[in-house]
Amino acid sequence: MHTEASFSQFVDWFRNASPYIHAHRGHTFVISFAGEAVQQPKFRQFIHDIALLNSLGIRLVLVYGIRPQIEHCLQQHGLEARYVNELRITTEAALHCVKAACGDISLTIQSNLSMGLTNSPTMNTAIRVASGNFITARPVGVRDGIDYCYTGEVRRVDTAAIVRELDANSIVLIHPVGYSPTGEIFNLLAEDVATAVAIALNAAKWICLTGTTNLMDDDEQPIRQLTLLETQQWLARCQNFEQRRQLKNAVRACQGGVKRVHLISQEVDGAILLELFSRDGIGTLISADPFENMRHATIEDVGGILQLIQPLEQKGVLVRRSREKLETEIDYFMVQERDGMIISCAALYPYIQERMAEIGCFAVHDKYRGEDRGDALLAFLMREAKQQGLEKVFVLTTHTADWFRERGFMPVNLDILPVIRRNLYNYQRQSKVFVKPLEK
Repeated sequence: MHTEASFSQFVDWFRNASPYIHAHRGHTFVISFAGEAVQQPKFRQFIHDIALLNSLGIRLVLVYGIRPQIEHCLQQHGLEARYVNELRITTEAALHCVKAACGDISLTIQSNLSMGLTNSPTMNTAIRVASGNFITARPVGVRDGIDYCYTGEVRRVDTAAIVRELDANSIVLIHPVGYSPTGEIFNLLAEDVATAVAIALNAAKWICLTGTTNLMDDDEQPIRQLTLLETQQWLARCQNFEQRRQLKNAVRACQGGVKRVHLISQEVDGAILLELFSRDGIGTLISADPFENMRHATIEDVGGILQLIQPLEQKGVLVRRSREKLETEIDYFMVQERDGMIISCAALYPYIQERMAEIGCFAVHDKYRGEDRGDALLAFLMREAKQQGLEKVFVLTTHTADWFRERGFMPVNLDILPVIRRNLYNYQRQSKVFVKPLEK
């Protein structure tokens, strides 16, 4: 039975999800998942979630793994799997199992995407799935005296062919095999294929469903976001082989131009939707250094900050600040620098007793707007506030209310402000107040 509370909860969720729906439309996502995911009872729901993403205008490339299916096939034929350095030695007999597994999973995925069941995302829709010889491979060859036979590595991705299929509104399905110019077939690691494809397509996201648990910090709390540098530091102390391989590929993808890599658990039903359409997500986001060249300001930055904010002050977007005032408040400022020029800045004024902080003087150079610089700056400020043990951030604005609302800030009354800040409120500007809680 539906209640008023359940209706309200749905409306709130839909409103919070709508900015993400708009932001993701038209972008290319590479989604990879292991062969274990195919064996789970909820795999059909996962494929229906894929269909839902397709219906929202997201360009999708799927890359699947087949390790357990190969193992099962080998066992059926009384054969033993052979690995060296966690890499399969693909004999001719194992290659037959590779072919069989690829065909079986490919048909399973396509059949699920073709379902027209009532109340499913595929009802009354015609989803086209395109697969083919998109990957050119070469053999791993002989290493340290070990012949890896038909195990290969990615040599080239046929980017143009994949893009043509995406332009035709197809979901592209890529097998973990590659083909040589001489017609040989090679068994590939699905993660390596997904990494290469994401880089070749300059994908906005690579979403990797994993069988491992979430990355945890020293307090056993899930790690929700890592920069490229933090990921490399994490790698240096990570002992889990599976996680190390995922993190290495994530670093390689980000260094190759992929903006964001999401590591999410395949154990959670609807994990991909929760990751993409909720504020905090459910997995670990690794981003291509959104905080690159972002740092605390120094007194030498005053001139650059003034040059950045003066056009916005003249338009009335920002409150005017004198050089003297800026110099006295410089310790509260963060800046992002590029080629010796400050391209964004903001101040974070903490109110320790109230466990809150104000974000002020938020500015991005007009030549760098539309490049997620504002989002990166906001994320940096939120991290700073959290590290200071604060619980909320707030902002007063006259011109940019929509921008902050789209990023989870909610309108509130003046009463929520710390008393000191409330007494300084400028009633002539009539700034609107927005607040956002920090993730715990």
